[in-house]
Amino acid sequence: MTTSRSEAVRSSRQPPTLVPDRDCPLCPRLAAFREANRAREPLWHNAPVAPFGDITARLLIVGLAPGMQGANRTGRPFTGDYAGDLLYATLLEYGFAKGNYQARPDDGLKLVDCRIANAVHCVPPQNKPLPVEINTCRQFLVANLETMPKLRAIVALGRIAHDSVLKPLKLKASQAPFGHGAVHQAGAFKLYDSYHCSRYNTNTGVLTADMFRSVFARIKADLD
Repeated sequence: MTTSRSEAVRSSRQPPTLVPDRDCPLCPRLAAFREANRAREPLWHNAPVAPFGDITARLLIVGLAPGMQGANRTGRPFTGDYAGDLLYATLLEYGFAKGNYQARPDDGLKLVDCRIANAVHCVPPQNKPLPVEINTCRQFLVANLETMPKLRAIVALGRIAHDSVLKPLKLKASQAPFGHGAVHQAGAFKLYDSYHCSRYNTNTGVLTADMFRSVFARIKADLD
């Protein structure tokens, strides 16, 4: 049996890279910050944070970047800081997670039909990635989108995550303006917007627990 040229090309392709290497050099500022964090806290994760959850999930949640005391410390998205407390409590309530969230990567928590990734995989200074860093890291977000065969719903937590998702979905900002609770159609996908579940947003009243829950209630109803 002969192999066609197209089949040979497909078989020779490497699987897409879903997370940067531990010592990823693509963003010099973030790499330098990572090295400084390693020297100060050698027992922390201090590396790009991989997505959490099954790649066959229908729901993908996209955050901004690892928090210094959260995922940068623990190695699991939204684990170890206040944003994770609200996010995982909500996922448990709506059946997108099971088990007990105890703010540790070994707490046994499992996601159900859900996956979590970040627009930027490394912790940035002051939790503020630069536009060039967001653009550079988008290739890994794109790889995650392309390798999720059952993906139907995407939640963008905050404007930066929203903007980062627009390009791979081939949406213009004018077509899909960010707004809490907004839902945008992108072919077979729906993009759901939410304010980020950070302590700052909840302390200032920008986001309430009920506002956050309403986004996931809508997603649950749409997927069901």
